[in-house]
Amino acid sequence: MNINEPLRGKFLTLPFTKASRQTTQNDPDEYRLPFARRLPDNIRNHFVASCGEFAGTVLFLSFALSGTQVANSIPSSSGLTIAQTGSNPSQLLYIALCFGFSLAVNAWVFFRISGGLFNPAVTFGMYLIGAFPWARAFFLFVVQILGGVTAAALVSCMFPGALNVRTELGGGTDVVRGLFIEMILTAELVFTIIMLAAEKHKGTFIAPVGIGLALFVAELT
Repeated sequence: MNINEPLRGKFLTLPFTKASRQTTQNDPDEYRLPFARRLPDNIRNHFVASCGEFAGTVLFLSFALSGTQVANSIPSSSGLTIAQTGSNPSQLLYIALCFGFSLAVNAWVFFRISGGLFNPAVTFGMYLIGAFPWARAFFLFVVQILGGVTAAALVSCMFPGALNVRTELGGGTDVVRGLFIEMILTAELVFTIIMLAAEKHKGTFIAPVGIGLALFVAELT
C-alpha cells in the first residue's frame, strides 16, 4: 500500500465532519484546515512544524518522565523506596533506556514533520549551522518549552505522589563539574543529530536510532 496515494473512500472519518459526507470523488482540499489555504506557505510550514514539535515533545517527555517516575517511586523488593535505599545501577539503566527509547521512537515519528528535535539546546545548535531560519528556531524553542511543561503536568496528574523526576548532582560533584558534564553530554547529542540528520546521506532515514542511542549514552552518565 502506498500511503502517498490513499484509497478513496476507504478511510475512517469522524461523524458530522466534511470527511463523513463522502461523495463519488473526494477532493483532498476538503479535508484541510479551513484557513490553511489562506496562509502564506512559510507561515503554514512554521505552524505545521510547531504543532508537530509540540506533540512530539509532549510524547517524548511523557514516556521518559513517566518511566523515571516509576523507577524513582516504586518500592524495592525489600519494601523500601529508592529514597530510602539510594540509587542503584539497575534503576539508572531503566531511566536511561526510557529516555533513549522514547527519543528514538518519537524522533522517528516526527522526523519528517518538524525534525524531531524536542530540545531547545538542539534547536539552537541547528540554527547556528543554518539548518533552518531564525523564525523556525524561535517557534520551535517556544513550543518545546511548552511541551516540556505539558508533559510534566500530565505525569504529575496521572501518577500518584509528588513529581519525582529531577536530576541532581551527586557523589560530591560540585556545580562547576556538573556544568562541564552537561556541556559535554549535550554537545555529544547535538553533534550526533548534526552528523546523522542535518547532513543528508544514505543512512539519514535511520538517524533517529543513532540519536536515541546518543541520549541513552548521555543518560547513563
